[in-house]
Amino acid sequence: MSDAPEVKATSNGIPPPSFHLPLPDRPDIITANIQKLTELTPNPRHRFIFKALIKHLHQFINETSLTTDEWMAAIDFLTRTGQKCTPLRQENILLSDVLGVSALVDALNNPVAGGATENSVLGPFFTKDAADVGFGESIASEGKGDYMYVEGRILTTDGQPISNAVIETWETDDHGFYDTQYTDRSHPDCRGRLRSDDDGKFGYRAVVPVAYPIPGDGPVGELLLLLGRHNMRPNHLHMMVEAPGFHKLVTAFYPDGRDYLRSDCVFGVKKSLVVNLKDVVEDEEARKRGFPQGGSFKLLQYDIVLLTEDQSAIIRAGVGERYTITSDHKSDKS
Repeated sequence: MSDAPEVKATSNGIPPPSFHLPLPDRPDIITANIQKLTELTPNPRHRFIFKALIKHLHQFINETSLTTDEWMAAIDFLTRTGQKCTPLRQENILLSDVLGVSALVDALNNPVAGGATENSVLGPFFTKDAADVGFGESIASEGKGDYMYVEGRILTTDGQPISNAVIETWETDDHGFYDTQYTDRSHPDCRGRLRSDDDGKFGYRAVVPVAYPIPGDGPVGELLLLLGRHNMRPNHLHMMVEAPGFHKLVTAFYPDGRDYLRSDCVFGVKKSLVVNLKDVVEDEEARKRGFPQGGSFKLLQYDIVLLTEDQSAIIRAGVGERYTITSDHKSDKS
């Protein structure tokens, strides 16, 4: 006989509801019962979200006459999606991305006005371990791609510089891989953290971004094949900017004239984020900017404009059409 203490299964401590629920003898009763139980949710926002989720989920099942085999396949797909995640890989974000959910949530939560820089999707490859990079230094080790220099200013909507803004930036190498996709990753590469100076200026060395496929070795890759969709993202450079009192910006910049701009598999491209890369061919200029091999390089110049938290809140509250932010760049009521 075991000496281990006897353990009994216990409830979560919530008693049965005080109202009567009919036995679910018909499909419509199942939906009605769960909606009535959802009314018990204490938090109003949670109650609203789950009532809407259940309503549309049950409508979807009824509309499609989902079979038991299809339901089990969906459960298996979601299980494998979670199992594919690691501290450096987020398959769930990737799933959200390819279904357009990430882009939609970002667009609804980050409307802009007054010439503020638009957002783009975060993607699944951001990490918090980027090294600090000084002004003009490189985020990429030598040999990771063709040289590119990135420079600009961080500004308010009225053109005033924002000093000491924290800028996170990351990209693939010229093989189309992020550092986190290499099994022998020993340190962050093609990513860095820097700050704007007293005049709001920033500058750093990087590599010319290339188009690349999102990972196809997991459930999301299988899904795109099932849907007959390509898994390519256009060339881009990620940037995330934060400063006290300003709304956090997650964005990316997409060089013009490249493939997949209009069919980005995660729907991240916006017209205002498509940029021109200038060709700089003077070897002396390349070496002055710190490129070890000299030669030519691409130059990306872009001023990033942030909304204050108050401006962002007003726009998100739905009064953006009546609110004009004065800007030296432009005035926008959209």
